Amino acid sequence: MTPIERLGLAALHRLDPERAHDLSILALRHGLVPLPGRPVTSDRLRIRISGLDLPNPVGLAAGYDKNARALPALMRAGFGFVEIGAATPRPQPGNPRPRLFRLTPDRAIINRFGFNNEGAQAIADRLAQRPAGIPVGLNIGANKDSADRSADFAQVVRIAGAHADFLTVNVSSPNTEKLRDLQGPEALSALLQGVLAARDALPNRPPVFIKIAPDLDDTALADIAAVALAAPVDAIIATNTTLSRDGLASPHANEAGGLSGAPLFDRATRILARLYRETGGRVPLIGVGGIGSAEQAWQKLRAGASAVQIYSALVYQGFSLAAQIARDLDERLARENVTLAELTGSGNADWL
Repeated sequence: MTPIERLGLAALHRLDPERAHDLSILALRHGLVPLPGRPVTSDRLRIRISGLDLPNPVGLAAGYDKNARALPALMRAGFGFVEIGAATPRPQPGNPRPRLFRLTPDRAIINRFGFNNEGAQAIADRLAQRPAGIPVGLNIGANKDSADRSADFAQVVRIAGAHADFLTVNVSSPNTEKLRDLQGPEALSALLQGVLAARDALPNRPPVFIKIAPDLDDTALADIAAVALAAPVDAIIATNTTLSRDGLASPHANEAGGLSGAPLFDRATRILARLYRETGGRVPLIGVGGIGSAEQAWQKLRAGASAVQIYSALVYQGFSLAAQIARDLDERLARENVTLAELTGSGNADWL
């Protein structure tokens, strides 16, 4: 972390978390955040996933820039790919405030935003205006008051999909009532059929990913793996936030919402490893949940991930973290004389 980042984070942490989040977006838009300007890359770090060429395997998870307002800056922040959203067909305000909480002793976050966003059309317009560079994906969701939430996902694809490099079906957020019910095999299969049909009608035919929850039992996980393979989806992101509150020390531990950050690492990595075993490596996996260092990214890759995403750790370590993780991964790959492809799944059994 640079001295400027340290001062900036200290100032932001004196503010209400959502206010601080909004100010960080504003600072990025106005060039007030020191950024590397380009992704860290090398022959060791470059990887192709689901038709996407990534300069490095360290991405930004959805949820930080919901409305693509700081996208040009984020594309210069060192990430190998960026995911924005979630977008819903119509704008919606999300849940009442307060709805974002720092759990500083736990290096964690609880949020219950509830898919607050400006709507798919506004986000599509910004996606269309972004500069050339790293792949940018769009996380897609459903309006809270929709009569047909499954149809909402396909509607977002029709509105904004032509401007995204990949699309992530988000049926795993805990902050929209009954959304996770769409992870059931029959509902998920029908939803994906609609999304894929809408995707196939687009000129760019972006790959479709699905993001799953970390709170699945073995049967549910096997069902999702089977549906994903049959659809087929192009990648699976494991995982979203958790409803678990095990071992937390913060006074905010009992707030409702999804928990992310350091306490999620083990739970999310075990789900990732089981998913890799269920899919037999036939679909790329993206590991997310609790990553705050290159060592933790390395463990996600060993468990079965082909790439990783970070978000909550940025709240505590700043945007220089993405480039630092990529550099450290590059050095370790060289030191251990292993490729990313060889690393993926190499330690899977350690997490089962």
